[in-house]
Amino acid sequence: MSRIMRLSIGLMATGLAIAVSACGGGGSGGSASLGVPNKQDTSGKQGGTLTVLASGDVDYIDPGAAYYQFSYMIDYATQRPLYSWAPDETQTPTPDLAVAQPKVSNSGKTITVEIRPNILYSPPLQKQAVTSADVKYGIERGFMPSVANGYATAYLGNIVGAAEFSEGKATEISGITTPTPTTIVFNLTKPTTAAVIGALALPLSAPVPESYAAKYDAGKTSTYGTHQVSTGPYMIRNNAAGETVGYQVGKSIDLVRNPNWDAKTDYRKAYLNEIKVTEGNADSAVASRQILQGQSQINGDFGPPPAQLQQLFQKKSSQLVLAPSGGIRYVALNTTVAPLDNLNVRKAIVAVSDREAMRKARGGEALGPIATHFIPPEMPGFDQAGGEKGPDYDFLANPTGNLALAQSYMKKAGYPSGSYTGSQVLQIVGTSGGQAQKLAEITQAQLAKLGFKTKLQLVTQDAMYTQFCNVPKKAVAVCPNVGWLKDFNDAQTILVPTFNGENIVQVNNSNWPQLNVPSINEAMNSAQLITDPNKAADAWAAIDKQVTAQAPAIPWIWDQQPNIASQNVQGVISKFNAQWDLSFTSIK
Repeated sequence: MSRIMRLSIGLMATGLAIAVSACGGGGSGGSASLGVPNKQDTSGKQGGTLTVLASGDVDYIDPGAAYYQFSYMIDYATQRPLYSWAPDETQTPTPDLAVAQPKVSNSGKTITVEIRPNILYSPPLQKQAVTSADVKYGIERGFMPSVANGYATAYLGNIVGAAEFSEGKATEISGITTPTPTTIVFNLTKPTTAAVIGALALPLSAPVPESYAAKYDAGKTSTYGTHQVSTGPYMIRNNAAGETVGYQVGKSIDLVRNPNWDAKTDYRKAYLNEIKVTEGNADSAVASRQILQGQSQINGDFGPPPAQLQQLFQKKSSQLVLAPSGGIRYVALNTTVAPLDNLNVRKAIVAVSDREAMRKARGGEALGPIATHFIPPEMPGFDQAGGEKGPDYDFLANPTGNLALAQSYMKKAGYPSGSYTGSQVLQIVGTSGGQAQKLAEITQAQLAKLGFKTKLQLVTQDAMYTQFCNVPKKAVAVCPNVGWLKDFNDAQTILVPTFNGENIVQVNNSNWPQLNVPSINEAMNSAQLITDPNKAADAWAAIDKQVTAQAPAIPWIWDQQPNIASQNVQGVISKFNAQWDLSFTSIK
């Protein structure tokens, strides 16, 4: 899934006097009334307009750059990557633009995909069909500085010629070939097959016609996003010139039916006539009441605050669904900013942190167990990394914090009093409003216990990522509101984009701690080549322990995500994205 930015595995937790469980697609076991059923009812009624309330904006409206959970909600309704995810599926991606699952040959170094013929683009293009060359260009865009996709290098960097193209030494990625208009072939320098196939189910593999988009990609920052064409059932409302007049930055996104979409070629149902996203709903309590008491509305990038959650839990309300989460939330500590560049200082900060208070601020036990490392439950490698107990590091042992232990680490870091005595003011950039702001304030209070001077800056969720935490040169010391969803069911998707130093990029960076430990980078690169599932799980578990030992962040919850809807909404959850699936949700 992708960051939380992108948060679909099953979690089981007990809290607020009720039991709540949810299982990912294909999982075993039942689900309580508030969890997502193993098999959802995807039947619905055609027609109607759905309103999605959001606090902030997408990170990028361009599907080639998008790497935010809320952005994916839009992308999977408007675009058709080679593969995507049916609502109940979390293990094997669903053929979308592709006809079938990929064929692997050449000892895992060649991947061949056949695509559907006669898939048309939305207006302003008329009767222009998708070709394999469009998929090639769509992927190449992710390596362009003007687009700067956040996961292209991590998962697709071993395609032959990708590095040369990214560095401007080549005009195309030579390892992506298109022998026919409906065939695309990926040639790899190393057999990182799982990573490449997994990435082909992300929005980057959606086709982009070079003849139309090249002029928008030519500048320092691509403007294709505000002129994009769609292949999915919906499109952002545009005008005759192709300008996405339905997108108002920070205000709204208006999705309408794509008149060139052919339902016979797609697994999506697309019941709704129109989807209106209204942004700027900073007060989550007010927005939640509007949804729960209103008609034809769902939540986008926020959940109800704890008080409302408790009421919904107690009533076992059918308007609340806890989506199983394949991700983790944490507070990122920038390892390049003094004094956080000192390992013992970071261990002290983790040790003093009251992670129980953070979970309570989000909604309590029912939303998931307190995290003790980074690989989430039920993902391969979780048990080998220590399970819920974790790898037995003392600085993570007490979920309510241990001041004495924290002070002992500060002394090891060179502060005899056990408190910070330097002059550095740590910049904290958090999300304004609701639970997120509360969590940022809790983080600031924990740092104060050790004498740190801080400056808390609160911005919208999208700005927190795109303008601050994702930009290394901003040197933000602490990012308290970040988290990560799996991109596919493999521990590498939790660890590689976020903690491999080789994936630090200057725009759209997801390694928020900027952790760059050569031995860890090397171990990750080796683990990506392991094809035996059991050996791979062991390898990623060992890497998880190594990353956790570096204290690059405060892991505080492996969570379930609360989703709410009006009474007249027949909601369907994307278990992959842990949010409402716009292509299957309908009005009763």
